[in-house]
Amino acid sequence: MKRRIFAVMAVLLICMAGICGCKKHVGTPEDNAASGEESKDSGEDVQQEKKLIGFSVIDMKNPYFITLENAAREAAEKMGYELMMEDPGTDPQEQALQIQEMIDKGISAIILSPVDWEKITPSLKALKEAGVRIINVDTQVKEMDYVDAYIGSDNYNAGYICGEDLIRRCPEGGKIAILECPTQNSINDRITGFEEAIAKAEKGFEVVARADTTGEFERALEESEKMLKEHPDIVAIMCGNDQIAVGATTSVNVARAKEVLIYGVDGSPDIKKELQKSDTQIAGTAAQSPIHIGQEAAKIADCILTGQKFEKETYEEVFMINKDNVGMYGVDGWQ
Repeated sequence: MKRRIFAVMAVLLICMAGICGCKKHVGTPEDNAASGEESKDSGEDVQQEKKLIGFSVIDMKNPYFITLENAAREAAEKMGYELMMEDPGTDPQEQALQIQEMIDKGISAIILSPVDWEKITPSLKALKEAGVRIINVDTQVKEMDYVDAYIGSDNYNAGYICGEDLIRRCPEGGKIAILECPTQNSINDRITGFEEAIAKAEKGFEVVARADTTGEFERALEESEKMLKEHPDIVAIMCGNDQIAVGATTSVNVARAKEVLIYGVDGSPDIKKELQKSDTQIAGTAAQSPIHIGQEAAKIADCILTGQKFEKETYEEVFMINKDNVGMYGVDGWQ
């Protein structure tokens, strides 16, 4: 019996010694091979996390930018990125705050259209300091040295072809009103192109009124109503984009100013639907493609982040859509 007890005790002592031996390297890598594997796996997970691309444009109420964002998001997600969108709603201070929040969340690149091409500069500096690559779309920032790539339409030509069309329709010249937005360089270029085109007319055009709409429908409606009351004899209103043109069209219809011609820039579905109407005041829109611009922005962001070659500047062609050719482009979507 005693021998049995001694045998059991001996076995227990051997087991305890073995346990102590296993714990010799507690807290070191040798202590737990499984932990090492888990650490390795978690490291791989970090590497496989989707890179974030920020998206900040002027106003996500504008159908043009909604379409651009959808195209950029679809293209980015196909390439394995996650798109983080923030809407500043035409407020430059809000855009600055949102950009800083995106920097804090770890974006690797940003697709950016500035609310104000000058006030965006501090945000550009912050993005550069954080190592975020900048893909500027649609309207240029003033300090282009901060930008890695720019993608947009030939905005000068968009305005120019509107001016050429007006000369053809009004060979005797006349009084002109302009609805613009000085804080957006894309609109500045369009208005410059338009004014330089009409300056070449044989019979003179006179710009009798111009107003800053901040690119918004409501302001365009309000300002065009004032213009029509002060200058009931204007022959045309040049608008910086289609959203502004919709506002001008509404006020022209209310005032029953049937002889006034309205020009826009974008080629939006709303304007194309207007062009189908027999009594529309819309003369035409210089069309661009937010779908193509959004897709190109995502592709160039990928090229930059993966070290591939890319175009520093990309300018998309524009073309006139009017009553004669609107059927070629469809009215239910963008070209």
